[in-house]
Amino acid sequence: MDGSMFIGTWWALIPPLLAIILAFITKEVYSSLFIGVAVGALLYSGFHPWDSFVNFFEIMKNSMNLNILIFDVLLGMIIVLMAKSGGSAAYGKWAGTKIRTKRSALLATMGLGVLIFVDDYFNCLTVGSVMRPVTDQQKVSRAKLAYIIDATAAPVCIIAPISSWAAAVNSYVPADAGISGFQLFLRTIPYNLYAILTLVMVFFICFTGFDFGLMKKHEENAAKGDLFTSGGDEFEQVSEDEVNPGGKVMDLVLPVAVLIVSAIGAMIYTGYLGGAKDIITAFSGCDAETSLIFATMVTIFFMMLLYLPRKVVDFKGFMESLVEGFKLMIPAITILIFAWSLKGIGDAMGLAEFVGGIVGENASASIFIPVVLFAVAIFLSFSTGTSWGTFAILVPIATGMFAGNTSLEMMIISVSAVLAGAVCGDHVSPISDTTVMSSAGAQSNHLNHVSTQMQYAAIVAGVCMVGYIIAALTKIWWLTLGISLLILLAILMGMKIVLSKRQAA
Repeated sequence: MDGSMFIGTWWALIPPLLAIILAFITKEVYSSLFIGVAVGALLYSGFHPWDSFVNFFEIMKNSMNLNILIFDVLLGMIIVLMAKSGGSAAYGKWAGTKIRTKRSALLATMGLGVLIFVDDYFNCLTVGSVMRPVTDQQKVSRAKLAYIIDATAAPVCIIAPISSWAAAVNSYVPADAGISGFQLFLRTIPYNLYAILTLVMVFFICFTGFDFGLMKKHEENAAKGDLFTSGGDEFEQVSEDEVNPGGKVMDLVLPVAVLIVSAIGAMIYTGYLGGAKDIITAFSGCDAETSLIFATMVTIFFMMLLYLPRKVVDFKGFMESLVEGFKLMIPAITILIFAWSLKGIGDAMGLAEFVGGIVGENASASIFIPVVLFAVAIFLSFSTGTSWGTFAILVPIATGMFAGNTSLEMMIISVSAVLAGAVCGDHVSPISDTTVMSSAGAQSNHLNHVSTQMQYAAIVAGVCMVGYIIAALTKIWWLTLGISLLILLAILMGMKIVLSKRQAA
């Protein structure tokens, strides 16, 4: 059987959908992803056993992003060092005196997530390691912590002009679009409904303490002292056995500050190396992955100078933290490798081109273009676990629909819908790397995080569907955003009132 008969057809949907369905049925991520990749290799090879075996490992090898794996291990080392120095515990004690309520702990977590807008990977793991002791003290479930981390990672990055995400979107806009990539990105920000509404929803939930669905169960268990509900065993190995009495708050705060400053500095520098003339274009053309590795290495060297002379950590313990940091990140790295392999299978099978072709063939100049693109972007990003890959295939299609068209605003709205849908699909996909990172940062069971977050994201996605129809009708960003915000808040307030009455009954 010739493998070409499956490539570029609906068969390309089978591997990612199979992996996702199995993950929810079996509650086991590793084997589900493995089976998805294996089935994809069989389809790609036309069911020739040896070719399938060879292609399986070839695609896995070619799909891996070594830079991200190195960054993960180095960041794991930083997290372990913060714990060994007593910095995390000291910050937890200090924050415990300042943050005395669950609400303030949740709002502080959200605030830190918004502040770290440079890169979503950096955001997920840093916010988790810094805020986990504080939220644990206030009995916030790990699933809730993972949700706040995830909901302030990609949604913040996709509306921040100075971020690795802005650079990615800028690179996907064709030269003949009639507007520069960076200008187009800036114009999409107020129309990026999913990102903005998600941040509003996170604030509402943190401020009011309102929870529903599976998250409510996790929060009720956390109030009784069970932060995990299930799947907490895998994180027992990284709990602190003893608190270093010599640790101080600066042992946590200073390394985080160095990490942020050096990451931003390296991004600007690599952008200038690429020929940028100012800071904005430097960020849009930076080498984000290399910059993050540089920043983590600078931070580790800084921690050596900060800890060793004060004997907060001895040299042996310092070097052992590299191995311990690697062990800490093994669950995340394993899922990432399989998720990347699944994306590689999708690329080899022509999944993105198949979906993009359907959109391109059936598109017509109507008010439903943005909402259709939003839905397709969700599906594609959910199935592949990558928003950047979705940008790459759908942004050129969205701009191409309006090539030579006088309606520049419709192009902006349509590209915004693609960006929003890609982030939404990435947000709810169990094979998304940012979703995996959020679970790792919060040290939450991955499927607990996915299942709770999906219910919250569904409400925002539903409001966005209405919002993009309004956007296409009015072409006025403030009216679109205002109405969408009112609808979201009305739904949340209505749910809160109804659930409160049920609880009281």
